[in-house]
Amino acid sequence: MKTVIDSPVGPLTLVGVGGALTGVYMERQRHRPPEESFGERDDAAFGPVVEQLGEYFAGRLTDFDLPLELIGTPFQRVVWAALCEIPYGETVSYGELAELIGRPSASRAVGLANGKNPISIIVPCHRVVGSNGDLTGYGGGVERKRNLLDFERRNAEGVQTALEF
Repeated sequence: MKTVIDSPVGPLTLVGVGGALTGVYMERQRHRPPEESFGERDDAAFGPVVEQLGEYFAGRLTDFDLPLELIGTPFQRVVWAALCEIPYGETVSYGELAELIGRPSASRAVGLANGKNPISIIVPCHRVVGSNGDLTGYGGGVERKRNLLDFERRNAEGVQTALEF
């Protein structure tokens, strides 16, 4: 099942199976599955997701509490779980994330797994940066990544603001 909602970063396609969220995809997102794989449209099935994303974009929510089903390889799921441990308003490098999962020499593999994260924003792959702090690639585009990081940083510093893109 799927639905499409408007957001400050553009339309988001929400995908779910059996009550769990399996995807949050932006327009023109790299590694976005084909539309026909998302199933039938069901706007009513995503109420809590829509509500929490609205609170996030309004600057009032920093941690999501939603049932997720992360579909990927065991390694990808380990990386995606680690992404959820990165605090709101902060960033880590690919190397730091590799160390966090106990695979310090796997920063490239971590980067590939990060890029294939199917649940954008909620599983915060945008919080991973290059070793020197540069905003390296992002499936939704570097400009969206910059805006999300700036938005979170301002809110984490106590300047509550809604995301405007």
